[in-house]
Amino acid sequence: MTGRDGNRPRDRPASDRVGRMTSSPEHQTAVPYGTPDAPRIAVRGEAHLEVDPEIARIGITVGARGTDRRTALEDLTRRNATVLDLVKTYGDAVERLETGSFSIAPELARHGRGERVRAYHGNVHITAELTDFTALGELTSRLADLDLTRVDGPWWALRPDSPAHRDARRQAVREAVQRAREYAEALGTSLAALVELADVGAEAPQPMGYEVQSRSLRRAAFAGAEAADQAAPLDLEPQRQQVYAQVNARFTMVPPQL
Repeated sequence: MTGRDGNRPRDRPASDRVGRMTSSPEHQTAVPYGTPDAPRIAVRGEAHLEVDPEIARIGITVGARGTDRRTALEDLTRRNATVLDLVKTYGDAVERLETGSFSIAPELARHGRGERVRAYHGNVHITAELTDFTALGELTSRLADLDLTRVDGPWWALRPDSPAHRDARRQAVREAVQRAREYAEALGTSLAALVELADVGAEAPQPMGYEVQSRSLRRAAFAGAEAADQAAPLDLEPQRQQVYAQVNARFTMVPPQL
């Protein structure tokens, strides 16, 4: 393409082309920091609550042993039914009852030629979740009193929708606002607006901004044995739960007079 005078128009300088491109709104990027007219404050709000647990989990392992596979399987079926029936007698105190894994395997003789099966061992793993901690102590003792029955736990925890999580998040937000106000007051000014509020790690693949640290109060394993009388209930003291929440917050403030 040529101009009216027959000559090819001259190209604009590269600096002029770049200036025109960056001046368009679609090519402008947000400034990640404040300006003299709208200084920013970035703070982190944290909360740490200590609350009572809401649920307790125990693991139950039922075992059986027999000289042949059918005998071991029948014994395991009977003992498993005994455990399930016992747990179910506690009604609403048991919030969840689940069977995990089942196994039955041969035990080979250590001496002699060839492979000779000495016995068969079977196991069923059950998980029970209770909300009544008084019933928990009694149930644990009764389960431990059964033959070839192992009990592990308890593990204390909060429900995923526990109000404690919401309370911790709210407290973390209030703490962030209070901290930002203190910074602004130290400069003789005040906050103007909230720019951003986010859970710690919300913008990157990091751990959640809040979590519950729950460890078992004790890990108990019992080998069941026959007893003339029913075992006394265990005195289990629930472990307090640690709830954490963290948020990042950014505010603008009225320009201070420095």
